[in-house]
Amino acid sequence: MRIALLTYSTKPRGGVVHTLALAEALAARGEDVTVWTLGRGGDDAFFRPVDPAVRLEVVPFAAQEGEGVGARIQRSIRTLAAAFDRTGFDVVHAEDCITANAVPGGIRTVHHLDTFTTPELVACHDRAIERPVALVTVSRAVAAEVEAGWGRRPTVIPNGVDAARFDAAAGPAAADDRAAWRGRFGEYLLVVGGIEPRKGTIDALEGYALARRRHHDLRLVVAGGETLFDYAGYRQRFDARRKALGVPVDVLGPVDHAALPALVAAARAVPFLSTKEGFGLSAMEALAAGVPVVARDLPVIREVFGRAVERVPDDASVGRRLAEAVDRAFTGEGPAPELGRTLAASYSWDAAAAAHQALYARVLGA
Repeated sequence: MRIALLTYSTKPRGGVVHTLALAEALAARGEDVTVWTLGRGGDDAFFRPVDPAVRLEVVPFAAQEGEGVGARIQRSIRTLAAAFDRTGFDVVHAEDCITANAVPGGIRTVHHLDTFTTPELVACHDRAIERPVALVTVSRAVAAEVEAGWGRRPTVIPNGVDAARFDAAAGPAAADDRAAWRGRFGEYLLVVGGIEPRKGTIDALEGYALARRRHHDLRLVVAGGETLFDYAGYRQRFDARRKALGVPVDVLGPVDHAALPALVAAARAVPFLSTKEGFGLSAMEALAAGVPVVARDLPVIREVFGRAVERVPDDASVGRRLAEAVDRAFTGEGPAPELGRTLAASYSWDAAAAAHQALYARVLGA
């Protein structure tokens, strides 16, 4: 099959990570795969090297000063639609609402559902669920949300996890890399995904501040956060609360692909307090490195992670409960690291690719 996978960015976001890993796994299984994307901010390549067996088409997409979120979404759709050539592709698979709107009539992966107020985003979100010929979700929890909200029944295909890469970062060969991060930050909690409402970053900040009362040198490190959306207001609230609490926070932004595993493996624990998630890839990568994960108790977390993470209630006590869980991470009283490592290793990209091949064959047959 000739397969086009489409993603909206070259930056390290969950859906982009999924697109590249799936493309490489499909190519390894003998498929002819091309990844299409928008090259935001002058990018002409992805955030990491991609297997040469996968063709890449990066469509230029320059920033426009003063452009609002809605206008940027609409311009993204128009730009990709004008550039994409469907000729010769058997399967067209969009990984987000922008690409599903730009190239209608294909398959679409719904990584998670969100609530938007920008009209252009609301329309993009809804069309990208209503119009594709088939939908994929990465968990049963998201599939149930799609069925309840739109009456459509997606195919559930869990993510793969590059578990070996993060497991190796916890091993003796990467000791110097971990030591470098600890030399920079000391003992730290790591939040991956930036400062965003959906990531629950302010809740993580509150829990960290409580934990720091007992672990006085503990720091909070925030990695990632490249996004199309305007979270300036939330970031301002985060900064104001951090100042009021008087605690240090290190905001790294996107971290180099090669450096990320050691950053994860050197963390004391990973708070994962997202209010909405589809699978939880960054939390699974932390488990692969043997790092304790403290997660908000959502249906998807119970489904995907089971007993491998410590869950904290999705209520006003979340900060206090995070601090208590951090105490247990220091004493080793949380879930056994081997439980998380085994779970992470059970999710393979090859299995995900095989499930996608079966889906593509069904759609083509229909």
